[in-house]
Amino acid sequence: MQKRKASADELIALILQGIEEVKGQNISLLDLREIENTVCDYFIICDGTSNTHVNAIVGSIQKTVSKAIKDKPWHVEGEDNGEWVLMDYVNVVVHVFQKHIREYYDIEGLWGDAKFTTVESSINQ
Repeated sequence: MQKRKASADELIALILQGIEEVKGQNISLLDLREIENTVCDYFIICDGTSNTHVNAIVGSIQKTVSKAIKDKPWHVEGEDNGEWVLMDYVNVVVHVFQKHIREYYDIEGLWGDAKFTTVESSINQ
């Protein structure tokens, strides 16, 4: 099967679905399109409760995206320690943190000019 080019909206929806499948927490979407010289269009940020949970979230995202649109991340970093895993889908970059690491690096604060959206989880409703 050949992969097809998914829209950013479709990719984001699939990534969010993958996060929710394994109960990823505190999901945020940062729209970086209005900021000059950014490396991508969107950041998706979430956290897990342990290194096992972080890696489960990453695995779920990869499985969900691959199954639906036959796409895989261009690059993945941080899986060895499971504190902060970065998944690069080129125009969408996913950051999966343990909560204390997320608070320490404060990605949302560093990208304060981005349009920030908190994603309400459909699992808890």
